[in-house]
Amino acid sequence: MDKLREIQKLLKYKFKNINLLKEAITHKSIKSSINNERLEFLGDAVLDLIVGEYLYHKFKGKSEGDLSKLRASLVNEDSLAKIAKELRLGEFLYLSTAEENNGGREKQSLISDALEALMGAIYLESGLEKVKSIFIALLEANFPDISLNLTKDYKTTLQELTQAKIGLAPKYELISSSGPDHKKSFEMAVILEGKEIARAIGNSKKSAEQACALKALEILNSMKG
Repeated sequence: MDKLREIQKLLKYKFKNINLLKEAITHKSIKSSINNERLEFLGDAVLDLIVGEYLYHKFKGKSEGDLSKLRASLVNEDSLAKIAKELRLGEFLYLSTAEENNGGREKQSLISDALEALMGAIYLESGLEKVKSIFIALLEANFPDISLNLTKDYKTTLQELTQAKIGLAPKYELISSSGPDHKKSFEMAVILEGKEIARAIGNSKKSAEQACALKALEILNSMKG
């Protein structure tokens, strides 16, 4: 019961039906009569609507294409897992022993799915406005600078630039990784013509590569000037 109290405290929401909360944090590996897959399905749809409405009002005059890309970047597995990690959601999941031994509590797919399931459960109990107030607060706390730049793919931009200039694509190398499994950081380097152009650190290889690419673009653009 302690874990159920703690997760409600972190969510700043008290469930009327505690069984609904249990269902939302029960992974299918438990092999019980209930798991969170149906709530995850519902939560996915609810979050698409909530974030879509939020962006519609926040970025007036922006095209459907821009808004769709930004919504996709905010409700994808990486972004939802970031929020789920801040909520320590992995600690609270009901998992099978095998899944737990397999690092299930740190898996992005599991914790992002559980976050969707929780939002689906709150929607069933308390409606759209309550979910909206909870999720938008979580979103803004974890992504304080929501802008169209979130959709920028710096790796693609860098590759287009280097292929146009020298006919080569940059390569990315892992320099080091550190930290516990649930909070690892990765240092990546971007290499061009055998030379290191820039390094950056991120909480995933993907995010570190994007940060590398941005640094490399800034360096190459300053050389042009």
